[in-house]
Amino acid sequence: MKNINLKSIIIPSLALFLLVSCGNNNGNQQQAAQMPPTFPVSQLESKTVTGFQEYPTNIEGIINSHVRAKVSGYIQKVYVDEGQKVQKGQILFKLETQSLSQDAGAAKARINVAQVEVDKLIPLVEKNIISPVQLETAKANLAQAKANYSSISANIDYATVKSPVNGYVGAINFREGSLVSPNDATPLTTVSDIQQVYAFFNLNESDYLNFLENTIGKNLDEKIKNFPEVSLLLANGNTYPEKGKIQTSTGQINRNTGTVSFRAVFNNPNQLLTNGNSGRIQIPVVYENAIVVPQASTIDQQGHILLFKVGENNTVISSLITIKGRVDNLYVVESGVKAGDKIVVNGIGKLRNDMPITPQNVSFDSIVKPISPLFKN
Repeated sequence: MKNINLKSIIIPSLALFLLVSCGNNNGNQQQAAQMPPTFPVSQLESKTVTGFQEYPTNIEGIINSHVRAKVSGYIQKVYVDEGQKVQKGQILFKLETQSLSQDAGAAKARINVAQVEVDKLIPLVEKNIISPVQLETAKANLAQAKANYSSISANIDYATVKSPVNGYVGAINFREGSLVSPNDATPLTTVSDIQQVYAFFNLNESDYLNFLENTIGKNLDEKIKNFPEVSLLLANGNTYPEKGKIQTSTGQINRNTGTVSFRAVFNNPNQLLTNGNSGRIQIPVVYENAIVVPQASTIDQQGHILLFKVGENNTVISSLITIKGRVDNLYVVESGVKAGDKIVVNGIGKLRNDMPITPQNVSFDSIVKPISPLFKN
């Protein structure tokens, strides 16, 4: 029996197997290369969403009373400190009154002299020894002396400067030894009532007209009363916990700025807000049954917003959309797409018109959830 050469059988078989395997792999690769790329796709639905229009605002206490000296003098004593809570009538400053006290003593002496003169002339007039005119002149001098004394006494009282309202003391602009007068441009301090604060902001003409057209009410007062509560975004990016209410508006467009002034009021129980705070008023805007798309699903080309719709045979075509608002990470669409349209929701930078794709359906709700920022400005 002849010996069989195993090498002559195994090696050709292995080569044939490798050749077949490579052929299959090349075929699979060619088949995969022929399949269109996969992109996530979602069908648009109508949603009711609430956004906010923001306007810069300045904060002031509802009462800001400038405290000024009513008489000239040197500050002898400051009784309060900045930020201190004070009551109406509480002493804030004491001015030096030595010279006024001396003037008051002299005025009092003149009253006594004038009184003596009147007392002396009365019996003489009764006995017809002198003319009544002399007595009337003496009485006039007495009245003048009393008026002069009253004026000096009032100035002495004015030297004690008291708080005109309940509130909090602002910056103290003058200290002990400073000479102050009623003509000073800068007040001694400001006392502010900040249990509530005013937020002042402006609407441009277009937004003001929208406010008038879209708010229920027969006149401006009714529209303001029916307007929803507003929010306040603080300078640190946090939302103030209290809601505010618009109280009033000038109702007139400023010729220089083209805006209309509004005033909202906020409760301030913890005195978090004070004079000079800044922020942004947020006015809620409700979009009912609106078409929304994620901003990440669009491209901004020189101010034009584009997205890609999925058409027949799973080919994509770019579509220009117009935007009427922004809510979180969403665009509120005015035109360009409608409910039921399918759009590519991610990776659109790789697309071109009439390009075939393999759609991967994702739920609409999953793509319209707000994205929480990792960091706050």
